[in-house]
Amino acid sequence: MHRPGTTEATIYRDTGFRGPAMAVSRAEANLRLAWPVTSIRVKGGTWQLCNGANFRGTCITVTRDDANITGRLGRGSVLQSIRPIGGPGGGGGGAIGGKSLRGMAAEFHPAPTRGGQRVAACRQGSASANCAAQSADAFCKAAGWTGSARQSMETVGRVVYLADVLCTRTGY
Repeated sequence: MHRPGTTEATIYRDTGFRGPAMAVSRAEANLRLAWPVTSIRVKGGTWQLCNGANFRGTCITVTRDDANITGRLGRGSVLQSIRPIGGPGGGGGGAIGGKSLRGMAAEFHPAPTRGGQRVAACRQGSASANCAAQSADAFCKAAGWTGSARQSMETVGRVVYLADVLCTRTGY
């Protein structure tokens, strides 16, 4: 049963949500499934599905149930990795985004966004390095990473935003 505020997806071997299935509630960098994934039920959040391990290769974003994803990852491709990239559905923070450069163990965001808007360095009060570090960690965790290794602050007008955020799995 789905609980409001949870992030979960169920992937299925067959179209129409049939056949063997696997529930996913966190980032899975290498699924190693014995069968191709051809449909998905989204019970919360926004999900990134990739045909390469470690969230590489061709990736698609899924926000709702899809009874047939065959071919969306590329002809003959199979799902290798999956992760939540946005907040839970129904009032969540929206998809994490903006331009980024992703490697196997880290992802660099020069101007991080959430729900199409730049991410503030601090939600409340004046911007400080400590507050920006906490905001960057929260941003990276929402994108499926362990935390933020580095971040900067950029002032645009009178608003201070996160900039140059390096999300990583280790070493933060």
